[in-house]
Amino acid sequence: MSASYALQTRNLVKRFGGFCATNQVTLNVASGARHALIGPNGAGKTTLINLLTGFLEPSAGAVLLKGEEVTHLPQHLRVKRGLARTFQINRLFADMSVLESVTLASCEQLGLGARWWKPVGSHGEAIDAAAAVLQQLRLLDVAHHRTKSLAYGKQRLIEIALALAAKPSVLLLDEPAAGVPTSESRELFETIAQLPREVTILLIEHDMDLVFRFAERITVLVNGAIVTENTPELIAQDPRVKEVYLGEALDG
Repeated sequence: MSASYALQTRNLVKRFGGFCATNQVTLNVASGARHALIGPNGAGKTTLINLLTGFLEPSAGAVLLKGEEVTHLPQHLRVKRGLARTFQINRLFADMSVLESVTLASCEQLGLGARWWKPVGSHGEAIDAAAAVLQQLRLLDVAHHRTKSLAYGKQRLIEIALALAAKPSVLLLDEPAAGVPTSESRELFETIAQLPREVTILLIEHDMDLVFRFAERITVLVNGAIVTENTPELIAQDPRVKEVYLGEALDG
């Protein structure tokens, strides 16, 4: 249980009745990592993310954040300790501008959430923090656009901006390219790849081309259990991975 790891699990188990969705998962995500979690549909990837974030309680095992156990902490306290996530389906403020949306998230991080009745524009510190996040994600040019007016790839980046406004040390991305056209998804991942290494990223994604471009370490989950973990180059040649999930598409 080392502090050199940003996020860890130890023998994590989640049962739903007689069904074991997560089976003795031990995962180590290094600080500053670009780590991907892949597997076929029904492998237990989202269940594992829900256990990491506190949305679900494990049946057994432990979750550690920067070396400290957080297994039974509620979601909001994990966020305060530096763990943020995005979802497969956008959860955005459709009628607000991009800057207003991210400023609201920054207000919460700065402890200004109780002053919700004040106009967003009155929170100068939060606006500055939001603008810095938008600059990181190349969104300043659309800062005053309504969220719902933007292309879906931009909307996915806005959701990541909302997560980054919480100042996380660990960011969990649950299928960020889902529903995003190929032309936009590459820009999306190029932008994510340029985030500072102070933010550790654990990614779930079905698009293997994007995974292999982005990840430096890949964990393969099948039937709720880890089959293997390695570099992208070795994962691409692993016969077990080809058999259970990726097939011959990884050759070459």
